[in-house]
Amino acid sequence: MRIGELAERAGTTTRTLRYYESRGLLTARRTEQGHRTYDEDDLRLLQQIRTLQDFGFELEETRPFVDCLRAGHPAGDSCPASIAVYRRKLAELDGLIGQLRAVRAQVGAQLLRAEAELPHGPEPRCELEVVTETDAEGRRR
Repeated sequence: MRIGELAERAGTTTRTLRYYESRGLLTARRTEQGHRTYDEDDLRLLQQIRTLQDFGFELEETRPFVDCLRAGHPAGDSCPASIAVYRRKLAELDGLIGQLRAVRAQVGAQLLRAEAELPHGPEPRCELEVVTETDAEGRRR
C-alpha cells in the first residue's frame, strides 16, 4: 500500500509516517518510481506505536516494541526489552500518582481551612451596578 493509504488506515498523517521513518521506527520499501510502499506488518507496527502513545509513552519508548514485532514475535510486548519499558513506565506512573495524591491532600486541607473561616449566617451578596447605554433616539442598548 502507498503512504496515503497507510496513513488513513492507521489514523495518522503522511507527515507523521515520514517522521517515524526518519527516526528508524518505520521502514519504507520503494517502487521503481521511488514511491514508498508498505504492508500489513507496517500497519501493525503503527498500531503498536499509536496504542503506546495513547497510554502516554514517548516515541522513543516504543522502539523495543517495534523491534520485537520486527523480530517476528506475535506481539510487541513479548520481548524482555518491552517488559523493561513497561516496568519503567509503571514506576513513573506510580510516582505521578503519589504526587497527585499529595497535591489533592493539600488542596483538600486548603478547602477545609477556607470553609472554616467563612462567616456564619447568610451569604454576603454582591451587588453590581448595571450601566445601560442609549442610542441616538433614546432607546436602551
